[in-house]
Amino acid sequence: MSPYRSISVIATLFLFWVVMSGYFTPFLLTMGLVSAGAVLWFAHRMDVMDHEGHPIHLGKNAFTYWPWLLKEIVKSAWDVSRIIVSPALPISPTMVRVKTTQKTPVGQVTYANSITLTPGTISVAISGDEILVHALTREGAQGVADGDMDRRVTAFEGLS
Repeated sequence: MSPYRSISVIATLFLFWVVMSGYFTPFLLTMGLVSAGAVLWFAHRMDVMDHEGHPIHLGKNAFTYWPWLLKEIVKSAWDVSRIIVSPALPISPTMVRVKTTQKTPVGQVTYANSITLTPGTISVAISGDEILVHALTREGAQGVADGDMDRRVTAFEGLS
């Protein structure tokens, strides 16, 4: 494991400890840092630290992808809300298979989770390079099938 990844893991664990504990005395902060280091050491000894477990390489692209995803979630939430309050309830449940262009399992899971986070669509299964998606409407299914999210997740993955 690279020193950069090790420092990142310790910093992440320590920040999580500080946020969850709420204690800021020098002794307890020191013990939190020592605990974070011990967890890293144990994880390294158990050989459970891998590229997917702490995907620090995705950090630089998160600042462009997450705001876009948040915007898509809000737009979809608005659309689903309009459908729910409509007296006619204009739904047309649809299942669609979409191809993925991601190169890693982390990229595919990010894509599937992004689909599920977007209201009105749920990733049902990943099979090879396809994701089975349930959409509340045909328009929602078409929105997933158009490939914009797939392209953005591939760019987020950084291997395009």
